[in-house]
Amino acid sequence: MNSIGESCNELKQQYDVCFQTWFSDKFLKGDMNDSMCAPLFKIYQSCLKKAIKDNKIEIKDIEVNHLGTDNEKLPPS
Repeated sequence: MNSIGESCNELKQQYDVCFQTWFSDKFLKGDMNDSMCAPLFKIYQSCLKKAIKDNKIEIKDIEVNHLGTDNEKLPPS
């Protein structure tokens, strides 16, 4: 799956590879230290924040929980 911002796709792929490696090689073997991918995540997160701003997406709209509410059944506006 691509990132919300096209310019973030390569960063997302790098983070995804790091996360998959951490998850399979460390987490599933009991190592809960997730700092391995933290630097990549910070860079990717920064890119995402810029893409969200550039696309005029309101964070509050993303954070609204619709599952299990009457809003879940409404078509997108």
